[in-house]
Amino acid sequence: MQAPHPTKHRFRIELVAEHQHASLVDLLCELHAFYDQGATPPRQVVMEHLRQNLLAPGSAQRLLVASRSDGVVVGLAAFSLVYSLVEFAEDQRRHCQLKELYVSSATRSQGAGRALMHGLARHAMEHGCRRIDWPVKASNARGILFYESLGAERVAERLSYRLTEPALGRLVLESGCADVRSAQS
Repeated sequence: MQAPHPTKHRFRIELVAEHQHASLVDLLCELHAFYDQGATPPRQVVMEHLRQNLLAPGSAQRLLVASRSDGVVVGLAAFSLVYSLVEFAEDQRRHCQLKELYVSSATRSQGAGRALMHGLARHAMEHGCRRIDWPVKASNARGILFYESLGAERVAERLSYRLTEPALGRLVLESGCADVRSAQS
């Protein structure tokens, strides 16, 4: 596990540790409510998902957290380090894919998001990444201003797409593959 990086901010930035799981679950419940019009999942379900999926040994997902001096997690950056399929130069082939940056509503505008992005940038560079990519909702004006204040630039030639049910199921049926897993092996 990587040691926490000191920041000029008042938040501790580090990869999530087991003693932080309980307060991380609180934050994940708030994140879910943010996206799902106030609905909050059962804490036990979120804890199981955290341990069995997000932090499982084979998971590509990593969680960088911002915590206060009392150890309570107030922000997270969920990310993966990936290799490009089209960039072959050693200094260009690895990059960081940020899936989610979220700071608790009670802590916003206090520097936790910036501290997380500083920590993520450091982690990415320490692991050979020379860029960070992430999606953002077009309606998230506050987030867009924040990202631009960091020096991020909008990638104009990229759009985001999503395939869900029932179209996802139809696509599988159209493929003629009875078992998707065996087709990937």
